[in-house]
Amino acid sequence: MTSVSDPVSAPVSDPGLSHPALRAGVVGNGIDNIHVFLPVTALAPAMLVLAGPGAAASTGALIMVAMLLGRPLGGIIFGRISDRLGRTRTTRIAIAGTAACALAIAVMPTHELLGPGTVALILALRFIGGIFVAGEYSAAIPLAMEWSSGRRRGLMSGLILSMAPWAQATIAFSVAGLLAVLGPDQYAAWGWRLLFGIGAGLSIGMLIYYRRHVVDAPVFHRHAHQVRATETGNQGTAPNTGRTGMRALLMGRWAGAFWQVFVMMTGLWLLTDTTVLLLTERLSTDSGLNPTAVPVVMGLASVAQAIVMAVAGHLSTGVGRRTLFLCWGAVAAVVGPGLWWLTVHAASWEMAAAGAAVLQVVTVSAYGPVAAYLSERFPTAVRSTGYGAGYSLSLVLPALYPFYLPWLEPLLGRHGSVMALLSLGGVLLMIGAALGPRLGPGELDDDLDAVAYRSAGLAGPAAQPSPRMASRGEPSISNTT
Repeated sequence: MTSVSDPVSAPVSDPGLSHPALRAGVVGNGIDNIHVFLPVTALAPAMLVLAGPGAAASTGALIMVAMLLGRPLGGIIFGRISDRLGRTRTTRIAIAGTAACALAIAVMPTHELLGPGTVALILALRFIGGIFVAGEYSAAIPLAMEWSSGRRRGLMSGLILSMAPWAQATIAFSVAGLLAVLGPDQYAAWGWRLLFGIGAGLSIGMLIYYRRHVVDAPVFHRHAHQVRATETGNQGTAPNTGRTGMRALLMGRWAGAFWQVFVMMTGLWLLTDTTVLLLTERLSTDSGLNPTAVPVVMGLASVAQAIVMAVAGHLSTGVGRRTLFLCWGAVAAVVGPGLWWLTVHAASWEMAAAGAAVLQVVTVSAYGPVAAYLSERFPTAVRSTGYGAGYSLSLVLPALYPFYLPWLEPLLGRHGSVMALLSLGGVLLMIGAALGPRLGPGELDDDLDAVAYRSAGLAGPAAQPSPRMASRGEPSISNTT
């Protein structure tokens, strides 16, 4: 088991890409996103059995939205818990809850037995599951960033967040394979349950790994030691962090960073909903593709997205976080709508796959640096709260598209309304990035807390030396503005 003999005074060093917390961050986020995206593809072929013949066409979307709406609550609750009790303890609690929700869905009775109660229970479990999933990434991803060196945070961010499209691809190919092997009837009867059972098993395996191998980073132990020093009256060693929690984020010391992140992430979530969720739906209903071809198309697009997302994370360290977001947002706003149109109207599944791949590359691959960026915007005292709330609250308005998209369609057309939302997502990404700090080369090698205070234009506590500075024997910096 990994341990830190003296976590408060542990030297800052580069743990490398093989550190247990970094491996767990990558694999764990992949498992998280398997739970997030399972209903999009896995439940669609079984919807007649689960929801009955009279089910509305939007039932599948509502099941997805239920988890999306649970995530903001989870980000707030578990983010605060993580900042107080520690990242690893919080992650283990959240993983256990996620596994339990997936197992409950795997054994869910059909519509024939419960009637509308089946869908109602699935919606409730998805909402609760969203709370736990948000708890996982609100703790585990900041933990991975706290263990990363400055020059590797962008790369680790890209690798961690690229697991979302890898999860989408895995689910898409698994559903396509099960449909081919079992046939539509057997898949709808019981085949989909295998996928939820496997998802729960993966979470249980991840829980065991965290219990045996992962511990909190020195920066968190240092913060906890400083808080204890403050509480016992030894003020000399404690930083002046001021209020923490949601009040500090929404209207306190960190409000500027939070609302800037909120705008930027709202744009990214609009890009996600239009190019992943809505594209999957419209390819199934409007493109004329064979139902078994849609998962393959989306799976191939997800592979392309994942590869470029990892590259984007690493690239942001060289060109700067803000520069990358600005450029990606501009391309998404201008090129994205045309690519959407070409993809939905593609003449063959091969052309649809190519269009979907390019579309996702120029839009949602911009997520690459997000894990690093959000961790760099908030210090240890509020990092998980800021990450969880900034990442999750911003998805609420985009996630409500099943309710407001029908109002836009008479004005902009069935596909024009989606294209307009896609373009708006790119514009919001640009606006949010422009309002934020540069975070360019030369600024990212500092201690993570020093980067957070400086990016917010605030004076912070004395920082520890970066791994590169420590290797040269240079003194630590004191971050003041």
